Order: sequence, then structure tokens, then C-alpha cells
Amino acid sequence: MKHMTLREITAACGGTYFGDVEHEAKEVSSVVIDSRKVEKDSLFIAIRGARADGHTFIPQTIKDGALCAVSEEDLGAVSHPYILVDSCEQALKDIAEHYRRSLDIKVVGISGSVGKTSTKEMIASVLSQKYNVLKTAGNFNNEIGLPLTIFNIREEHEIAVLEMGISHFGEMTRLAKIARPDICVITNIGYAHMENLKNRDGILKAKTEMFAYMNPEGYIILNGDDDKLAGYAPENKVEPTYFGLDEARPFHALHIEDRGMRGTMVTFVTPDSSFTAHISVPGGHMVHNALAATAVGYALGMTDRQIKAGIEALVPLAGRGRLVETEKFAIIDDCYNANPASMKSSLDVLAKAEERKVAILGDMFELGENEINLHHEIGAYAVEIGIDVLVCIGSLSKHMAAGAEKAVTQNKHDGKTRGNAIYTQKADIDAGSSDTKIFYFEDKAEFFAGLDQILKAKDTILVKASHGMEFTEIIDVLEKH
Repeated sequence: MKHMTLREITAACGGTYFGDVEHEAKEVSSVVIDSRKVEKDSLFIAIRGARADGHTFIPQTIKDGALCAVSEEDLGAVSHPYILVDSCEQALKDIAEHYRRSLDIKVVGISGSVGKTSTKEMIASVLSQKYNVLKTAGNFNNEIGLPLTIFNIREEHEIAVLEMGISHFGEMTRLAKIARPDICVITNIGYAHMENLKNRDGILKAKTEMFAYMNPEGYIILNGDDDKLAGYAPENKVEPTYFGLDEARPFHALHIEDRGMRGTMVTFVTPDSSFTAHISVPGGHMVHNALAATAVGYALGMTDRQIKAGIEALVPLAGRGRLVETEKFAIIDDCYNANPASMKSSLDVLAKAEERKVAILGDMFELGENEINLHHEIGAYAVEIGIDVLVCIGSLSKHMAAGAEKAVTQNKHDGKTRGNAIYTQKADIDAGSSDTKIFYFEDKAEFFAGLDQILKAKDTILVKASHGMEFTEIIDVLEKH
């Protein structure tokens, strides 16, 4: 990381330095909260976690080469330097904010209810065609992860693409204060984190807190197809740039050719030009992601050729719409997270498959008081778009199965043939016609017991649920099956 002395760090976090005075001028090589990642001259910040207290690892981190520790506890007469603070978590954020402000680098901040990570990946892929880019790794997008991402910025980096995730009011303000984005991108305003943010207006308010600490000479890039974002007027008076399918948007798409599981061919239109590119990841939502990346690339002086190359170079991450092809199945690995909008989007992708379409879906968390109805809607939607087999797993997903069953009943009443009754017992699995079959299991273990009677060779299988459902286990089982 860029040079930062212990004296500078102490001042940045408002702490009290204990140790030899001559050490204050020494520079740290990295900032870590995981004792296993300590290297020579690291600064170790002792975070108290749900499973472990970082303070217990301070002696070992010093033995492993750490230059100094940041502690909430008075360590007494120790032979190594440390910085005493009131809160290590706040110190982490304060030091990251100071470090960010010392950097001559452009920052792209990305938020939204759905598609933050896939949009981040697309933007980073595009920008990498011209710049040396650092991007958020994994789920390091919160008040702990964002500072750690910023500490990974090195001298060679020219742009940082930072995902910013929240679930409460005020969080985005704190993240923006650390990140100081030059470009703010919001993908959409959906139904995530309704438990705390109550409704879409609350989500809009929380997401747009990002603008409070942005570069006043920077850019706000919004999805113009989202009803809450279209026409939004930021308090900081920065005029938004819109992208979308509507041809009235300065960045829009034409001649969208859906190639099913093999992605999409699209003509992208900018204020000054147009170009055609192939998006390898399937799904209509990827067109919006590519439009956002085009608008960012355009703002940062990239050519159409560079932007096209970045769009076509995108490789999906595990759990984020990755297509896994085994000898037996085609698996859409989208199990990292889920909310109603992303569930429908992923089901739309599955519906493009040529072979039998199987959706293995699990609980969606943090949906608030409307969680039952929202699960119910997903089940009905799966039947509506013609998914052949719907497998619902988890306590909330019983409402998903119920929604599907109701849709089946309505279809039969209307004279349609789409759907069957719910199958809850293994003995029932072979029953019914060739139309949609609906299964419900309380947990993964129960599903695994009946897996061989549900799935068939050549099935295209979508696996999706909220992260806490740990559906990566299902991906692992299917890959080895």
C-alpha cells in the first residue's frame, strides 16, 4: 500500500500511541483484521467479531511480523507499539477514509437492490481495457469490507471499482464518506432489505445517500428504466446520466438478439456513436449491466472499441449467474444471493433453456412484513413462465411452493395444462403429467435424499437462494453427480 506512518495513522483515528517514539515514523506495509494475513510491518486492527475477539491474537500477530496493533484495550507494559482507540471498527473506517483521501485515483461506487456485483464485474471488465483497476473482491462491500478493499489500493492502480452494500439508513453515508466516489452508479431500486428500509421509497433514500460525499465534479449514472430513479433530482445538483432500453436515454440498446443460454448480441448507443457487442452471460439484466459499464467507460474517456472489448471479456463469478456444464447437467450457479427481482430475472434466464428446466430455489431473507407474499409471487411466476420442475427448499419457501400450487389450480380452472400438485413425499415424485412439477423440502438434506428421483440427464438447473441458505452445497453435489 501507499506510504502511511504510525504517527499519521494515530492522528487519523484519534487514538493514543504507546511505544518507542522512533517507531512512529515507520510505515506500515498493509492493514489487516485477519491475523492469518499478517505480513512484515502490517498494522493489525483487533476487531471483536461474533466468533472471535481480535485482541486475543495481538501477541501472535507481533510475532508474525506486525509492526503495530490497534486495540480497544490497554495492553499495559508490552514490548511492541500499539494504538489505543475507543472503537477498533471506527478506527478501521477512519484510517481507510484518510488513506482514500491521500490517493490520486478515480473511484466508481456501485449500489442498487439487484445486480451490484454483476454490474461491478462488467464495469471492471470494461475499465480494465484502458486502466489498471482494483475491484471489490467477494462480498467486501460493507463497513468492514469496504475499508479493507481500499487498503488494497496500490501505487499502480488508476481506478477502484467499489461495490457498496447496505441494509440500514445511514450506512451508505458512512460508506460514501470513506470511498469518496467520483462516479456513482445505481442499478435499480427493488425490494431488498425491506425489513429495515420499509419500502422502495426508503430504499431510494438510503441508496442515494451515496451522493453526499461524491466528487462534486463527478458523474451520477442511473438506470432510467427504474421508475424510482427515472427523473430523480439529487440534492447536490449533479445532473444524472441515464441508461436503459428506452431510446430516449443517452445510453440505450438496440437490436437485442437473445441467444438463450449463450448470451445476447446487442447494439449499444452512446450520445456520439454506436457499436455491437456480444454479452456471453445469459439474461436480459446483463444488457442493463453493460449499458451502465458503457456509460462509465464513456465518462472516463474510453473508445467504443475498448468498451466493446471489455463487455465481451466478462467472465462470470461463481454464484453470480455462472454456467457450469457437467457430463449430466447444465447448471446456472446463481446461489450467492436472492431477492424477488433477481429471482424473476434468473428464472427468465432458465426459461430460455432448450432442455428440461429445473429451478431449485430457497428462502429469500430480509424482505420484511411482506415476505410471505413475495415468496408466493415467485412460485406463481415460475409456473407462469413454464418452468418444468420447481424445487422449493426452506421454511419460507413453503410459501413459494404454495404460490406455485395456487397458480397451477388457477391454470386448471382456466383450462390450461401448465402444472401439477405439490409433491412432498418421495413416493409421489413419479406421479403426474409432463407439465410443471412442484416439490417442497424443509431442508437440503431432505432434497438430497430425493434428488435422483427428481433430476434427469440433460436438465438445465437453476440454483438460487439468499446467501445464508448456503446453496453452494447444492452446486457442489450437482457438479459431482
